[in-house]
Amino acid sequence: MSSSVQESRDSADFDAFYVATVRRVVLYLYAAGGDRGDAQDIAQEAFARAWQHWPKVSGYEDPEGWVRTVAWRLMVNRWRGLRRWLAARARLGPPEEAVGGPSPDRVAVIDALQQLPAPQRQAVTLHYLLDMPVQEIAATTGVPAGTVKVRLSRARATLGRLLDDHDQEISDAPFGA
Repeated sequence: MSSSVQESRDSADFDAFYVATVRRVVLYLYAAGGDRGDAQDIAQEAFARAWQHWPKVSGYEDPEGWVRTVAWRLMVNRWRGLRRWLAARARLGPPEEAVGGPSPDRVAVIDALQQLPAPQRQAVTLHYLLDMPVQEIAATTGVPAGTVKVRLSRARATLGRLLDDHDQEISDAPFGA
């Protein structure tokens, strides 16, 4: 088989993989990170890396899991960079306020997710947004299934409490506020 025929086949295989999985990966990153633009950027970078290694990645049992893992690591690295930027920004004074924004409920959910430890946030987003079973999450993250169950249980309890607090704040607000 000529190399151009193989490259064409690889390209078609990757294109089909990308179309079938990109929405799920972006949704996962958005839920875990809270920023849709960042989620899209990080997903594109992860898929670009998958394309660079496609002959190898396509042979994996779960290429989408490989992309999610790469994306998670990219997101964690971005958070580290953001923390450094925020520390530098704090020395310069408060930033200007943004105008407009998402709904209060969306903000509450994203805020609540951000308050979870990263392993719990990862488990919740994989389980509830990507509909992955516990065993698959365990295989993807490299932890025992029991650990995944504990993370999900703790995350649900924390989210329930945080979101109940948010609902209470809204019901305690004066009418029209």
